[in-house]
Amino acid sequence: MEFSKAPTQPSRRALLGSGAVLTLSACSPLTALNTLMPADAGSRLAARDVAYGDDPRQRLDVYVPESGAGNAPVMMFVYGGGWDNGSKADYAFAGLALASRGFVTVVPDYRLVPQVRFPDFVDDCAQALRWAQDHAGSLGGDPRRLHLSGHSAGAYNVMMLGLDGRFLRRAGVRAGSLRSVAGLAGPYDFLPFDDRRTRAAFESYPRPAETQPVTFARRTAPRILLATGDADTTVYPRNTEALARKLRTVGATVSVKVYPGVGHPGIVLALGRSFRGNAPVLDDIVRFALG
Repeated sequence: MEFSKAPTQPSRRALLGSGAVLTLSACSPLTALNTLMPADAGSRLAARDVAYGDDPRQRLDVYVPESGAGNAPVMMFVYGGGWDNGSKADYAFAGLALASRGFVTVVPDYRLVPQVRFPDFVDDCAQALRWAQDHAGSLGGDPRRLHLSGHSAGAYNVMMLGLDGRFLRRAGVRAGSLRSVAGLAGPYDFLPFDDRRTRAAFESYPRPAETQPVTFARRTAPRILLATGDADTTVYPRNTEALARKLRTVGATVSVKVYPGVGHPGIVLALGRSFRGNAPVLDDIVRFALG
């Protein structure tokens, strides 16, 4: 879908698409996929429903390499769902995939709208990363090598953690321990708030520019991978382009991957074994994080 506004000032709908951020679990049976999709060899669920806070939504699962090698890099994967939907249980395939490539992998739940609004769901992800930092050693991970990845609204959350340093400072994550951030089909530049979901999640915040990842592009940001599918009409690739352009302008390290024919759900499903042939998403995240 195209819009008439000048390319240098695309509207929020031109960036995100005509619907709000996709609730992936509403359009694909992820629970069934986790049951039916072949599991990745060399990884296992090591801990389930571990509390990183007092709220019932502040729980996480941990996946580890079967090899049990010490000092493994640590990856936290954050799912999407429009900031009002989602469950870590539906993303076991992502946790197992990343663990099979040698990462101690944390997949957290976080509080959702309408229980909370911005910035609380981002702060929850920061607290989950603090948990990963504090407990990585006991799980075979290296707390000095933390990495983030996320899809859709989850990509927004991890990008805010990587760019706006206030979140990790509040959570007590050590400076310099976050090595890379990978965003899959994330919304990064979507003012004004002109649909139901973004209004519900962000409209009450008094300084709208501070809700946007592009606002915090900085030269000292961790290494950033931005990935999108050129067939995504839910969160348009212009989001990736806008943030990449801003990061390059300030001299940050950023890499962009555009997958031909891949849509919004397809980019995260490509992490799973059954869909991995559609796009090398897993290989690209791993190669970038370890590069």
